[in-house]
Formats: sequence, structure tokens, C-alpha cells
Amino acid sequence: MELQLIEVIAPENFKYQNDLLNKFSYTSYWASRENNELHIRILVEKQNAEKILNYLEKAASDVNSQFDALLYSVKAYIPSKYHEKNTPDDDKQQFERASRHELYSVVQTSSKIDSSFSWFTVFAALVATVGVIQNSPGLVLGANIIDPSIRPIMGVSFSSVLGEKKIIRQSIITAISGLLIPVTIAALFGYLFPLPINSSEFLAQTNVHILDIIVAVSAGAAGALSFVKRSQGQLVGVMISLAVLPPAVVLGMMVGSSQWQSAIQPLLLLVININSILLSAIIVFWLSGIKPVKWKDIQDANTSRVNSLLFTGVICLILIITVVLIRF
Repeated sequence: MELQLIEVIAPENFKYQNDLLNKFSYTSYWASRENNELHIRILVEKQNAEKILNYLEKAASDVNSQFDALLYSVKAYIPSKYHEKNTPDDDKQQFERASRHELYSVVQTSSKIDSSFSWFTVFAALVATVGVIQNSPGLVLGANIIDPSIRPIMGVSFSSVLGEKKIIRQSIITAISGLLIPVTIAALFGYLFPLPINSSEFLAQTNVHILDIIVAVSAGAAGALSFVKRSQGQLVGVMISLAVLPPAVVLGMMVGSSQWQSAIQPLLLLVININSILLSAIIVFWLSGIKPVKWKDIQDANTSRVNSLLFTGVICLILIITVVLIRF
């Protein structure tokens, strides 16, 4: 059982305290008054946090003075025999996941280009390029372990479900940056060194198959599921990187050596993988019940989700037809 702590700092006359403690499931709570402010701390199971945060989000619009709500992860909890517990019968959630507010905060942070993202991408691209040239699966796999490309890709899918246009744009810019870096580095290697046409790691990215779509869809769904549950998704991130980084590297090497016609295959594979990951991640986020609470935001989110599904779905269909025509 994973616990989280919600801390609320509200005016002393905060009228929602009783409703907050009677309507929602919690493990324990504490309330105190300090400096004309009401401090409430509610200990809840992870899957119950979002309902309380949604309620507080609505209540915040009715409060004219200082109001803050914070969410913390709890590493350990030792209850006394007198601790409070409230578990309404109708407060059950079939799918356990992190709250929308927690996920939104993670996406908002990871959608930005920072020095950590840039350097990890550069190092991953260098290791992957050398791994392809030397036909070393170990180096290619190691490069995908440090590659941070899962962050902006999940950011695009998540913000598309919520209709957050600003974060969508920022995540797309970050994702493009995460692609241009390995393509540019690999292009430099392709210009300076002959193409490793005997490398199986190189050849694997020049042969597009319909099964690649199935692999990318599975990787995207697993990545989205790992993200919403806030589990340790290192291996899932490696799977997504394997679908993005190697074809980007091979594409860059072919561009650097001016093999324009041959570059079509890795480019097609890269587009297939990214689009399939986005499509499956959007579906997982949608099915997990992630949505805003305000009416206008709900309408914007519904429109954005439908448009995103249609766009990625149509692209996926076009790509499937293209692969079939190429192979047959």
C-alpha cells in the first residue's frame, strides 16, 4: 500500500473541512490552527489522492485569501492505535495510478529542455553511434539506458489528453531536439567514416517490417502505464529508446554520407515507432481516466484527445499501407 500526504493551508473559516473529511477515503488526518490559518494534513492511499485534489481545486476558486495544497510521497508510516480512518463504501477505484496533479507536475518539468536532458542525449547518441559502427549490442543497449527520449514523448501524449496546448508545444520542441542531437552527431560520423554495412546493428534499422508497429505500440503502452503508476520505468524507458535512438542514429549516418535514397528506410522506421508510441500512450492515458475537473477544461481536453487520436490513427494507417507497398 503506497501512501501520500496532502497538506492544505486555508483561511481559518474554511467551510469545506467537514465535507473534505466525510466524503473521501483517508487513512488518517490532522488539523490545527496557526496564525489565523487552518492547517489540514490528510494521509491517503495513492489511488485516492486525485479525488481529494480535484475537490480542493474546485474549492480553491471560492476562497478569496491564502490557499495552498501540497502533495507529498510518504516513505513510511507508523500508526498509533488511535489513528483515524475513513473508507466510504462507494470510494473504490479499479485502476490504481498517481493523481493527475502529480503526473501534470512531472510532465510540466520534463517537457522543458535543460542541461541534464541535453547532455544525456549527447552521451547516448555518442555511445549508440559507436555501438552501431562496432556492431556492439551492448553499447547500443547501454546508450538506450541513458537516453531520456521517453520524457518528451510521454509529455506530448499526456498533454494531448488534457488539452494543454502550451505543454504540447514545449514537449514537441523538446522531442525534436532529442532527435536532432543524435541525427547530427551520427551525420558527423557518417561524413568522417564509411558506413558500417557489415554491422547487424546498422542493417537492422534499414529493414522496415509491419511487426515494428506492434513492437512500438507495445512499448508506448508499457511506457504510459509505467508513467501513470509512477513505478520504476527504467527498463520501459529503454524499450522506448530502442525504438527511437538506433533508427535516428542510422538515419543521421546515411545523411552524413549523402545516401539519400537509403535513408528513407530508417526515416520511415523512426516515424513509425514515434507515431505508434504516441498513439498507444494517448489511448492508455485516456482509458486510465485522466481528465480535468472544470467544464471548459473538460471540453478542451475532449477536443484535443479526439484530434490527437484521429491524427496519430490516420498517420498509423498511412504508414501501414506504405510498409505493405514497400515489402510487397
